[in-house]
Amino acid sequence: MKLPHRRQFLHLAVGAAALPTLPRIARAQAYPARPVRIIVGYAPAGAGDISTRLMGQWLSERLGQQFIVENRPGAGTNIATEAVVRAAQDGYTLLMSSTANAINATLYEKLSYNFIRDIAPVAGIIVVPNVMVVNPSVPAKTVPEFIAYAKANPGKINLASGGIGGPSHVAGELFKMMTGTDMLLVSYRGMAPAVTDLLGGQVQVMFNSLPASIEYIKGGALRALAVASATRSEMLPDIPTMGEFVPGYEAPTWYGLGAPKNTPAEIVEKLNKEINAGLADPKLRARLADLGGTVIGGSPADFGKLIADETEKWGKVIRAANIKPE
Repeated sequence: MKLPHRRQFLHLAVGAAALPTLPRIARAQAYPARPVRIIVGYAPAGAGDISTRLMGQWLSERLGQQFIVENRPGAGTNIATEAVVRAAQDGYTLLMSSTANAINATLYEKLSYNFIRDIAPVAGIIVVPNVMVVNPSVPAKTVPEFIAYAKANPGKINLASGGIGGPSHVAGELFKMMTGTDMLLVSYRGMAPAVTDLLGGQVQVMFNSLPASIEYIKGGALRALAVASATRSEMLPDIPTMGEFVPGYEAPTWYGLGAPKNTPAEIVEKLNKEINAGLADPKLRARLADLGGTVIGGSPADFGKLIADETEKWGKVIRAANIKPE
């Protein structure tokens, strides 16, 4: 009589152990049951906004619910990030994470959140190269010539940035650190006025996103010296990478999706799977390539490692340059 009881007990135990997985599977299958918001910490029309809208459209078509992009610019993306940190942990509020989040972790001493702790990585989407551009009045035609020119004129070259602690600023500071050059930082409230003054010759050099610079470069209004990415850009194949002259230099801008911490893993995995499917789709890849970007993809852990590595890298630059927010 004992054996049947034992078999019955084991059968019930196995069944009970499987029960916790059933709600998780059901939750993943049902998701999304209503529209999903993707919060973007930038104004419309930039590479981060456009790539988010392209991916949002893909996810809408694949998952049968609207993925609505909501722009909340301000405070260097902190407003958007805090909104997602405080959102319900159910997969219905997502964040377009970016290089700015990795920078802000060190730049701001009293944030109300810890980005690595409070945002779960979902998937990297795109890396957009920045490019070092100079006003044509600058005599340097190459990076080595520019370094020599800067060292011969310490403190006399104006380096423009779109804001204290922004990607263009820290890219310039990293260049100064790695080349031993001394340039005067001129910080603007946004990239547009910085570019205007670069075109006018009031400043001589800046690091700007390739998509925002490409027409000026092709038209001869600005001279590109190098792209700040690991590989040359298909948009400017003749322009070398900075790493060809300054080994180890890399300062692109990346974007990817994150969710509030403790968002169910099966929802994160479902989103990751669909994002990777989108990044493998020829039409979507082509649209992202139009932004000058390279797709990232990979697992949530892969994106988490990128965020952690970038946070450490830019933390060192910010501390070494003693950068403080405005």
